[in-house]
Amino acid sequence: MPADRRPETPHRPATARVFFALWPPAEVAERLAEIAGEAAARFGGRATRRDTIHLTLAFLGDVPESRLAELGDVAAGVTSAAFEMSLDRLGFWQHNHLLWAGGEMPAALDALHGALRKALTSNGFKVDGTGRSFAPHVTMVRKVPPACQLEAGQEIPMPALAWPCQRFFLVRSRLSSAGSEYLILRAFALD
Repeated sequence: MPADRRPETPHRPATARVFFALWPPAEVAERLAEIAGEAAARFGGRATRRDTIHLTLAFLGDVPESRLAELGDVAAGVTSAAFEMSLDRLGFWQHNHLLWAGGEMPAALDALHGALRKALTSNGFKVDGTGRSFAPHVTMVRKVPPACQLEAGQEIPMPALAWPCQRFFLVRSRLSSAGSEYLILRAFALD
């Protein structure tokens, strides 16, 4: 091959970085953003922006754009009951410097997660975290500094916050210097 020619690379299809999530109602997102801001001021780190607060059900990563309609159709076939969850504590994961909100999660959340994961993998979609147990949480503060006063696994009580869940969403993520930007592609009703 002549030195001035580079080997041809196969064409890669356009992809979208996607995940499925629960998205809070505006008043819940507002309160969680306030709590995140207070926690970031107290412990350090970067509070999650109000418009990006969510609970991830299944992260797929890069999926060919040509399969997005199929992905939506697969999710539309998932049936699960509507439910309400209560967030009543903050927790700290030292390994990824993350402060999260959580609580006792209803059985309907586990059922939704399981049904969605099964439908996705049965239709050839790769779901991140296969083999790990589902740890439902809402990311509140990222990049909590190692010198903060939190210990690994520590939980801090917070006033209980009710989050009614009547839909789940297919979301596209775009990374930028300002952080992640999310675009809801499709919503799916819970029974």
